[in-house]
Amino acid sequence: MARLQSLSNILRDTRGTSSVEYGIILGMIVLVIFLAMQGLATETISMWDDVSTKSSDAINGK
Repeated sequence: MARLQSLSNILRDTRGTSSVEYGIILGMIVLVIFLAMQGLATETISMWDDVSTKSSDAINGK
């Protein structure tokens, strides 16, 4: 009976709920930052590849 009461108290306890919610929100923010950085990296690599191609063409007289 005491174990059932103890389990009931644990299930009704909401003190740690907000920290879990903050952790989930932080995880989603970090995920969005990583995705944005990946998109930025792709665009930056594409830009430098274009610069490299144009520089090589200019050097070779094309």
